[in-house]
Amino acid sequence: MGVHTGDSITVAPAMTLTDREYQLMRDAALAVIREIGVDAGGCNIQFAINPRDGTMLVIEMNPRVSRSSALASKATGYPIARIGTKLAVGYRLDELANDITLKTPASFEPVLDYVVVKVPRFAFEKFAGADPRLTTQMKSVGESMAIGRTFKEAFQKGLRALESGRIGWAVGTTLADDRLADDSVAALRGALRQPTPERVFQIKRAITAGISLADLHEMTSVDPWFLAEMQQLVGAEVWYSGLSPAEAHQAATLRTMKRMGFSDRQLGILRGESEIIVRARRWAADVRPAYKMVDTCAGEFPSATPYLYGSYDEESEAPRTGRRSIVILGSGPNRIGQGVEFDYCCVRAALALRDQGFETIMINSNPETVSTDFDVSDKLYFEPLTLEDVLEIVDREQPEGVIVQLGGQTPLKLTRGLAAAGVRILGTPPDAIDTAEDRRRFALIADQLGLHQPESGTATSADEAAAIAIRVGYPALLRPSYVLGGRAMQVVYDEPSLREYFARAVRASEERPVLIDRFLEDAFEADVDAVADGHQVVIGGVMQHIEDAGIHSGDSACVLPPYLIGERDLAVMRDQTVALAKALGVVGLINVQFAVKGGVVYVLEVNPRASRTIPFVSKAIGVSLAAVAARVMAGETLAAIGFTEEVIPPYVAVKEAVFPFSKFREFDPILGPEMRSTGEVMGISDSFGSAFAKAQLAADNGLPTSGAIFITVNDSDKATVVPIARRFHEMGFRLFATEGTARYLRGRGIPAERVFKVHDGRPHAIDLIVNRDVQLLINTPLGKHAHLDDYSLRQAAIAHRVPYTTTLSAASAACDAILSLRSRPPAVKSLQEWQALARGGSERPAPRPPVTRATPDGPMAAAVSP
Repeated sequence: MGVHTGDSITVAPAMTLTDREYQLMRDAALAVIREIGVDAGGCNIQFAINPRDGTMLVIEMNPRVSRSSALASKATGYPIARIGTKLAVGYRLDELANDITLKTPASFEPVLDYVVVKVPRFAFEKFAGADPRLTTQMKSVGESMAIGRTFKEAFQKGLRALESGRIGWAVGTTLADDRLADDSVAALRGALRQPTPERVFQIKRAITAGISLADLHEMTSVDPWFLAEMQQLVGAEVWYSGLSPAEAHQAATLRTMKRMGFSDRQLGILRGESEIIVRARRWAADVRPAYKMVDTCAGEFPSATPYLYGSYDEESEAPRTGRRSIVILGSGPNRIGQGVEFDYCCVRAALALRDQGFETIMINSNPETVSTDFDVSDKLYFEPLTLEDVLEIVDREQPEGVIVQLGGQTPLKLTRGLAAAGVRILGTPPDAIDTAEDRRRFALIADQLGLHQPESGTATSADEAAAIAIRVGYPALLRPSYVLGGRAMQVVYDEPSLREYFARAVRASEERPVLIDRFLEDAFEADVDAVADGHQVVIGGVMQHIEDAGIHSGDSACVLPPYLIGERDLAVMRDQTVALAKALGVVGLINVQFAVKGGVVYVLEVNPRASRTIPFVSKAIGVSLAAVAARVMAGETLAAIGFTEEVIPPYVAVKEAVFPFSKFREFDPILGPEMRSTGEVMGISDSFGSAFAKAQLAADNGLPTSGAIFITVNDSDKATVVPIARRFHEMGFRLFATEGTARYLRGRGIPAERVFKVHDGRPHAIDLIVNRDVQLLINTPLGKHAHLDDYSLRQAAIAHRVPYTTTLSAASAACDAILSLRSRPPAVKSLQEWQALARGGSERPAPRPPVTRATPDGPMAAAVSP
C-alpha cells in the first residue's frame, strides 16, 4: 500500500490471496459495479486486503477502462476495450464470441494457467534531483510484461525485458546502481524501508547478506511468499555456481535453471563463461524453450490465435505454417526517447506486409502498445527483446529475414549479434547502421560527399576529451555513442564541466566512446525523413525545429513545411539526404538532422532507421512512410509501390512535445540536448500561427488571448526579446518584467512594469503567478546555471498551470499563435480531409471500406484537432 499501481510490480493471477478472500473481492466488485450503475463497458476497482486478518477495503472505483486494462487484456487475451465498445452499442456478453478461441462466449471469465508479471520502467536518470521515492503519484514512464509457467520465470523475464541494463534479477555493478550510499548493512536496511525502483534489487543484496525473510517483510511489507520465491532464486545461484563442470553441463541442470528464468548471460556470469558458450552448450543438450498459446481458458479450449509465450516446458504449440514470413522486432517498454512512435512504425509495417501476403511475426514485451494486440500480426511472441530470446524464435520460425530498423534503439542493439549468428537482416545492411553510429567512419563518408560537419572527435577518456574540446572549441556538445533520446547528452562550456561529465554521466571505453562536437549556437535545426529502396530515394518530409539548436529534437516543437529556412538551404538538405542514403546503401528509412548557421548547412547526425518523427510526417503528408519502408525492405521498389515524389502539403502541421515536469517537481524544466518529453501532439491548420496554437492547446499549454505577460530574460537575449515584447504590447497585453529586463524594454519604447525578484520584497514575480495576475511566462535561464529565482518561477508556473516558455523562438511562435487566435477561430477538419488536400483531391475524403480487423493509425491520431 502507498505505492501507485502503475509503479508497482504486479502479478497475475493473485498468488497470495486465499480463495475466500478472492471470492469476497469478486462479489464486492460486482456489487459496487451494480450500485454505481455501470450498465456496459469496462470498469476498474482497487482493493486493499489486510493479510493478517483478511479485512478488505475498497480504495477507489473507476467506471471506465484504466491503465491496467491494457495489461489485463494482454495478460489474459481478453480485449477489454474492444468488448466494452461492443457492449456500449447494445451487444450482450453472451452474444459476443471470445476473439481468442472463437468458440467460447465473452461471458466466460478469463482463467490463467500461467503467471504474468508486470514491471514498471522509470526514467529518474533523466531528472537529476527528482525524488526517487515511490508514492501514490505515478512516476513510471512505461512497463514490460512477461509470461511464464512460474512466478520465478516470469519475474526474471520481466526484469530483463525492461532493457535497463539488468540481465534478470541481478544486482547493479555499483552500489549507486542500486541506490545505496555504502555497503553497510545499516545503509541497506535504511534503503529497504523506502520504496524506490531499486528496492527489488536491494532485497537480493539483503538476502545475500543474510537478513532474514521476517526482517525483510517487516521493512518492506513485501508478502513472505514472494520473499521466499526470491530466496529460492538466490539459493539456485549458489547451488549452480558450486557444481562441478560435469554436473553444471547436464541437460537436467540447465533445464532446472532455465525454468527459473535465468538467462544465458546470468548462467555464464555465475560460472565465468560467455553467453555464446552457454547457448552453444544448451543447444547441444537440446534444452530449448517451448512456446505456449494464450487462450483465456486455461487450456480448456484451443486457441485460434497464435499469441505465444516461451517457457522451458515440454511441448510447443502453434507450429510453423510454412508460409513466407518476416519477423519484426518491436520497441520494448516505453521510456523517454523511445515510445509509441516506434510502435506505430512496427504496426504499420506488420499490416503492410500482411497485405502483401507475408506471414508477419511480431516480438515485443510491452503491454501498452498496439503491436502486442493479438490481431495486428499473424503471430505474436510476447517475449523480451534480448539476443537470446530473439534467436530462439528466429531459429524456430525460420523467416525470410528480420526487420530491426523500425523499433528504435532496442532492436538496433541486437543487429550485430543477430548478423553474427547468421540471421538475415532485412533492409539497410548492418554495416551501414554501424557506419552512421561510428563518428570516425561517418566522417570519411561526409568528407567524400563534401558535406559540412561541426568540428568533432571521439574520446574514450576525460583527458582525451579535454584535448579534443580544445581543438574543436567551447561550447562543446558531448554524447555517448549508440544511445537514443539524447541519453547523457550535455553542452559543456569549460574543461571542469567536461571532466565532471565524465565522472558523473558516462563510462567511456573503446566499445562506447564519447562523441564531442563543436556546439553551433543560434543555429536553425531541421530534420529530414526519407525512404530509399537501394537505388531511388524519396524525401518524406522536411521539418524545422521551432526551438534553436541545442534543444533535443524530441523536445523541440517542429513545423512541416519549414517556415523560416530558405529554399536554397532546403534544397541543399534534400540533396545531401539523397546522397547520404545512396552512399550508405539505405534500404528503408533514413533520418538526417541538419543545422543552418551563417549560410552554411551542417550535417549533425544521420540515422539509417525509423525516427520518432515518422508518425508525425506520415500523418502530415497522408503517406505511411513505415508501411512503404516495410514493403521496400521486403523487396519492392518505390516505383512499384507508387511513392516516387515528395508530398509537400498545402497546410501547416506542428508537432509539440509533452513533458512530465508536474510529476518531477524538484526538476528544473529547462530544455537541453537530453530528451525529457514523454509524448507529443500535433496541430494542423492553414497557417503556422493557428497550427501552433492547436498544438499548444492539445499539449495542455493553451495560450491566452488577453491579459498580462511576465518577461525575464538573460542579458544575451534582451535584444532578441524586444520585437516579441513590442508585438505583445501592440496586441494590448500588459507587460511585467524584472528590473533589468523592464529597464531595457522601456529604453526601447516598450512600457513594462517592474516586478520585484523573490529576494527583493513583495509583491514579487511568484506572487503574480500564484494570484493569476499573469497569463504567460517568458523566461530564459541565466547562463549555464539557472538562477534560483528563475527556477522558482518555472516551478510556480507548472504548479499553477500558467503557460510558459524557456526559449525566445517558442515565445515568437506563441506570439504568432495568439495573433491567429484573436483574428479568427481555428478551423476543424478531419485528418482524412487534410490529407485529401495534400493529394491534390477534394476536401471530402473517399469513402472508406468496412474495417474487419484492427487498423490503428498509430500515435497522435486524436490530437490533430484538440
